[in-house]
Amino acid sequence: QVQLVESGGGLVQAGGSLRLSCAASGRAFSSYHMGWFRQAPGKERDFVAAISWRGLSTYYADSVKGRFTISRDNAKNTVYLQMGSLKPEDTAVYFCAAQLRRLGSTLSTARTAYDFWGQGPQVTVSS
Repeated sequence: QVQLVESGGGLVQAGGSLRLSCAASGRAFSSYHMGWFRQAPGKERDFVAAISWRGLSTYYADSVKGRFTISRDNAKNTVYLQMGSLKPEDTAVYFCAAQLRRLGSTLSTARTAYDFWGQGPQVTVSS
């Protein structure tokens, strides 16, 4: 099992930047692929970005490609989401998630593939 604690949310103006961090504790961090999802009021929790356990593969939602960057530091047990050129439509609660590496599994963008979740910091982008 792994515990995930996010930080770095807040209020930012459109066009600005924020970096979210997600610190993991418990089972070895390298046992997990990591992802970020977000949920706006009244909407589903949507995929944002994912990174494989060694950081060699990354996936992004089309809506954030070129603006967001996911990265991880396995020595610090932390995954990051650098968000730039923020838009009001990026406003949401952002969740860090861990996908346990299982035999035959690959990095996933599906919410249901993730086993553990953080509490979700609010990100608000004002116009």
